[in-house]
Amino acid sequence: MEGRTVMGNGMSGSTMWAGHWLWMLVIAILVVIPAWRICQRTGYPGWVGLLILIPVVNLGLLYFIAFSAWPVERQKHE
Repeated sequence: MEGRTVMGNGMSGSTMWAGHWLWMLVIAILVVIPAWRICQRTGYPGWVGLLILIPVVNLGLLYFIAFSAWPVERQKHE
């Protein structure tokens, strides 16, 4: 291992590392699409569903959607 260290070798050349990013992309798509649609159906802009990707903010988003008065409901009552 002439001069190679574990830290110096890095993981960027590893196919496992590339697979990791591919799985992260797949999971992000599987999570964002339903969150986007839920936000649209409740009357919020779809892009609000992107907040589901941010740790801790995603929990706040779920509670906000669950317990707030949705714009769609407000329009029905008017």
